[in-house]
Amino acid sequence: MEKKSSRLKALLSPGEVAKRSGVAVSALHFYESKGLIKSRRNAGNQRQYTRDVLRYVAIIKIAQRIGIPLATIKEAFSVLPEGHSLSAKAWKQLSLRWREELDRRINTLTALRDELDGCIGCGCLSRSDCPLRNPNDRLGEQGTGARLLGEPEEP
Repeated sequence: MEKKSSRLKALLSPGEVAKRSGVAVSALHFYESKGLIKSRRNAGNQRQYTRDVLRYVAIIKIAQRIGIPLATIKEAFSVLPEGHSLSAKAWKQLSLRWREELDRRINTLTALRDELDGCIGCGCLSRSDCPLRNPNDRLGEQGTGARLLGEPEEP
């Protein structure tokens, strides 16, 4: 009887997870629908979460705060063994996967910030010469017609 009681206490309701993690129950359901967290169902078909979901929700919120897309978070979680409690070592490995992407974003934003002053100064947003909109007339080299402008290519 003692083992069953302690095992049941290890499971949390969506409301308990929401209260302890600071996210809405609807957010938990959304994360679950995206495959980021998992629940189990009790005999009454109510969702229950293991305690480790609190750590996963915290990581999701931290990752979102720094701009990591949910798909990237899911990809990172997918390499963890099923039912794995995230240790400090596993977190370090997980966060290293995001470092390169964050560094790239920081470099892109820094370059945009540094070029923005010139754009504000002239105000022309020249279609053929603007370092922000069309660096080195990259679009002109692709021929006529509409073009989508993505992130600048690395030199």
